[in-house]
Amino acid sequence: MDLTKQAYQKAIDVLKHCAKPAGFYASGLPGGYEAVWARDSMTTSLGAVMLGNDFKKTIAKSIALLAKNQGEMGQIPNCVGSYNTDRESDVTYNSVDSSLWFIIGNFIYARQYNDASLLKKYGGNIAAALYWLRAQDPDNVGLIAQQPTNDWQDAFPHKYGYTIHIHALYYAVLKMIGDNKRAEEVKKIINGEKRKYCSLYDSRMGYYYPWAWKSHDAIREHEEWFDAAGNLLAVITGLAPSAIAKKILNHIEKQKINRPYPCKAIWPPIKKGDKEWRDYFALCDAREPFHYLNGGVWPFIGGLYIAALVKMKQFKKAQAELELLAKANSRIIKNPSSPDYIISSLEKKRISGDELKKMRQKEFNEWLDGKTGEPMGEPYQAWSAGMYIYAYECVKRKRALFF
Repeated sequence: MDLTKQAYQKAIDVLKHCAKPAGFYASGLPGGYEAVWARDSMTTSLGAVMLGNDFKKTIAKSIALLAKNQGEMGQIPNCVGSYNTDRESDVTYNSVDSSLWFIIGNFIYARQYNDASLLKKYGGNIAAALYWLRAQDPDNVGLIAQQPTNDWQDAFPHKYGYTIHIHALYYAVLKMIGDNKRAEEVKKIINGEKRKYCSLYDSRMGYYYPWAWKSHDAIREHEEWFDAAGNLLAVITGLAPSAIAKKILNHIEKQKINRPYPCKAIWPPIKKGDKEWRDYFALCDAREPFHYLNGGVWPFIGGLYIAALVKMKQFKKAQAELELLAKANSRIIKNPSSPDYIISSLEKKRISGDELKKMRQKEFNEWLDGKTGEPMGEPYQAWSAGMYIYAYECVKRKRALFF
């Protein structure tokens, strides 16, 4: 069995550990991310639905839990479940992408299982989530404006207004619900064919701004670092026209954003003294370049990269990157450290330090060092495993599934 198949089998094992009565937890280890995140659970489902009916109930439970805790105005929660001691609530809402992923998850479930029961059951929830999303449009231009750190990059970097990550997901949602007219409007605006002052594409750079907001005469509020997940989602969903999609993939290869493993979260890393730096960055895990969100390698983004290569019919490159992603996901933390909240929760369960270390020497880590490729963060990460399965199946079937 080659490494890609070995990693595929191990990914299934990871999902089994992450599958809980409440739905997909973000991590499959005791004391880790013991909660259901909208984005994690639904991203994980992209791969989980490919495994027959093995995880059908778990996906349905994830959707049910999110729907049950939907906010009064229609917002789908970011996370349900208290996974550390400093949270004052078991439900948190501070995200925009959670509502988008919830809708995507419902449609993928219906399509893959040929089962529209959840679409019927949660049709009202989907409609309310769409209403809430469309209300995040203060300029009434047909786009979604977000607050700082209101998507998966929830601590770093600082971005607000119109983001490529959110609009790639929004475009996918509009296509899924059959609102093609609105989807084409979003595509034209983002690509500068209409309302150019709101566009995100920069022909000089050959990729999309991570975020942009108002124009003040000749100066527009925006930044130009490369958002890997957002740009890749634009390729996969079709928001990026073919010519732009090719430029995005060329940029990744030229700048080696896909090395040492696919793919770094942002490029280049942001350091203290840069104009993009904010004081609070010093307090988060991304304060060091090539760590965490600051140029660290995220295997789930590697899965997006492979799917994007398949979308553009670069099948040989996709296969080569899949092999590299299998290596990344197979790496094991030699000396795993643990956040205080993990240690305290496991001490209550009377798990010793040596037992904890052994327990956390696992594969499919949350992220890897952007220079050395050393695995970091939480092991047995659901979306690392789910997106590997998704990428594997995209390569095997030679198409970007669902989009």
